[in-house]
Amino acid sequence: MAVKTFKVKLVKSPIGAKANHVATVQGLGLKRMGQVRELQDTPAIRGMVNAVRHLVVAVA
Repeated sequence: MAVKTFKVKLVKSPIGAKANHVATVQGLGLKRMGQVRELQDTPAIRGMVNAVRHLVVAVA
């Protein structure tokens, strides 16, 4: 059974963002601007992406 995934790209720097948003970006495994990560499609990960939606975009 294949695990559902989706890609997320960091498009805005978390410098100057709230500490919990910086921690969320790090928790998603994003370290550099323009970096793309393929993440599992789980409710927890979706919630993390939703919390920092102003810093990231979904990549097709």
